[in-house]
Amino acid sequence: MLSSKDRVIMIAGASGGIGSAIAQCLHDKGYSVSLGARNLEKLGAWTQTSDAERIMTHAYEATDASNNADWVNATVERFGRIDGVVNSAGMGGMVNLEDDDDETYDALWAVNVKGPMRMIRLTLPHLRKCGSGRIINVSSLSGKRVTNDGTGYALSKFALMAVTHATRRAGWEDGVRATSICPSWVNTDMAARAEGITREDMIQPEDLAEMAATVIALPNSAAIAELLVNCTLGDMF
Repeated sequence: MLSSKDRVIMIAGASGGIGSAIAQCLHDKGYSVSLGARNLEKLGAWTQTSDAERIMTHAYEATDASNNADWVNATVERFGRIDGVVNSAGMGGMVNLEDDDDETYDALWAVNVKGPMRMIRLTLPHLRKCGSGRIINVSSLSGKRVTNDGTGYALSKFALMAVTHATRRAGWEDGVRATSICPSWVNTDMAARAEGITREDMIQPEDLAEMAATVIALPNSAAIAELLVNCTLGDMF
């Protein structure tokens, strides 16, 4: 397993349920973390009491290329390196195949696909340099199968899976490893419309965070491309 000492991980969407849990988990394990969020005031209280030498925050807007570049540059200026990126920022949207709703489709694509892809493109030079760069894309089981009318969301998550595999090819020789974590229902605000399952029976963000931390710590010789996580007895691919 790779040591967390001196390793720097950027987390996009660090104020949300999954992103916040991953950020806190990694920090607790000794990583330095650079936290990006649309609203910095929503970052957990733990960021105010943690080791100030190993944490920084920065405004993050998934659709703003200039903002993304500024965050990457600020992280390098603060810590001198980038060893990993966690793309956990995302949006939902119930738009079906037959809906004439280009606005929602475009928004889903911009946030769930182009946002992570841009962060990968901006950080790849740094991840290559460290020799053991890690990229975690928080996708969904909706990126593996379509089981409801949320066609637009599924399309964006299918595309994010392609981004992950393209990244694996691009960075492999330089030690960059990319993983898509694909959960079903997670106990976050996005699960508000879930029916037939209690919050207690959903995947808990803290458990996903432990999985992400394990993937980041694995050596280059033990790469996981896709990590599928279900909380019900459903089909796994």
